[in-house]
Amino acid sequence: MKVNSRVLQWMRRLRRNLLAVWFACRHPGTPLLAKVLAVVVAGYAFSPIDLIPDFIPFVGYLDEFVLLPGAIYLIFRLIPQPVLDDCYADADRFLSAHKHTPRSYLAGGGVVLLWVVLLWWLWTQFGTAVTEWFRAAMD
Repeated sequence: MKVNSRVLQWMRRLRRNLLAVWFACRHPGTPLLAKVLAVVVAGYAFSPIDLIPDFIPFVGYLDEFVLLPGAIYLIFRLIPQPVLDDCYADADRFLSAHKHTPRSYLAGGGVVLLWVVLLWWLWTQFGTAVTEWFRAAMD
């Protein structure tokens, strides 16, 4: 088995698992903690914007290769097996009926809002010091 085919199989499993998490958000048998985590993880995974941009070397893919699989593992540990089986069946039906992965623009907006809040906080903490430093450097 070539490395490319192994990576493709891993990506297909990740997509199926993410869809199962997405369906777990809506399943009435999912415990509350798992549901909350599933909403956050599915929203982030299907967001068109990443928290860590992919163009940043090594760190950019950290969320796809480490954080998402770890979060999915945690969520699946919190969900009862019969509920998880239902979610996998729903994910398989979705994959056979659709060629695209769902997108969450609301979650994308949440990621943008998070970046804006982070930048605002950084500016309130360090903005005046940076401005004074630039002024001193220009003089």
